[in-house]
Amino acid sequence: MPLRRLALAALVAATAATAACQEGRHEEASGRTDRAAPPAPARAETRKFREWLAVCDNGDACAAFAPAAEGLTGWLRLSRDPGPADRPVIMAGLAAAPDKGDEAPLTLTIDGRVFPTAPVAASDDQIQVGAIRQNTLAVADALGSGRRLTLSRGEQTVPISLSGAAAALLWIDERQGRLATTTALAQRGRKPPAAALSAPPLPAVAPAAAVSQARLPRPALPAAFEARPDVRQCRSDTRFSPPFQSSVTVDRLSPDVELWGVPCFAGAYNFSFRYFITGPGGADPRPVAFPTSRAPTDEVVNGRYDPASRTLSAFDKGRGLGDCGVASTWVWAGRAFVLKAEREMRECWGVPADLWPTTWRTR
Repeated sequence: MPLRRLALAALVAATAATAACQEGRHEEASGRTDRAAPPAPARAETRKFREWLAVCDNGDACAAFAPAAEGLTGWLRLSRDPGPADRPVIMAGLAAAPDKGDEAPLTLTIDGRVFPTAPVAASDDQIQVGAIRQNTLAVADALGSGRRLTLSRGEQTVPISLSGAAAALLWIDERQGRLATTTALAQRGRKPPAAALSAPPLPAVAPAAAVSQARLPRPALPAAFEARPDVRQCRSDTRFSPPFQSSVTVDRLSPDVELWGVPCFAGAYNFSFRYFITGPGGADPRPVAFPTSRAPTDEVVNGRYDPASRTLSAFDKGRGLGDCGVASTWVWAGRAFVLKAEREMRECWGVPADLWPTTWRTR
């Protein structure tokens, strides 16, 4: 299911810090031979290989996902961090069936070969999750060459697609520079593990100093806001819900800088705000364009600003279940909001939000 639109905006100052870090490494892993040079910043990428989804973030942490057969809730996730020494982790999830009273662990079966999992706690208690952390290269071999994969728990058995598995694993190897190494996920060779690329540098993010929120102005839009065409459009779009329309927010970013949130969209499970940086009392409002791993957005969905940590968090749901979408966190760094973390799951396969692939990380 497609996610809500990410609108382009023009506030260059708010995006400059992240844009510099998002310059992609355009060279293929197999073509990078100057290992003495410092690694360049990576770019996040998402690829679809038949039915498998593969994602690598700006730090080259990668994950590949496989869905259950249509209409069933189940999935498989293989993740791997960059660096010569890292080993993959394989997780699987299946809709919980507490009515059966069956506490058996999840089990993967690939062409008759059985791989038990160990239970893992997840954010969604409706999904039982299991993990394989040992001998995972053997499981990766079976995934890449297998013909039939099932996920089972007691009497429950769900088929998981292997269509695209080999290509997804090969792409992760290429991204992380593991092609033809002894620890590659696909097409293993004789190169030592040390031939893999080291993790690229992550951008550093430091929040601005905390500031008192005492004696904030009343959260009613000043005339300077009402005169703006974009605010007038938001007011028109939310007229059907007076309570939501009146839920204007105001926070202090520094002694003489404020953050105002204007309700702009209300749906069944997504609510969006446009944010403005202003002087004291809402003077001279300037729209904020929030950087993402792709294009900036001028609307924040299901957002909340926390003055204590100077972070603004958002959770744009792809559907009401919240098993797909984008979860983002920005930090007020003193002059602009900078992207701190982002997770994105483009397919609504029942994967809990804490297991979505990362698309942006910082240090």
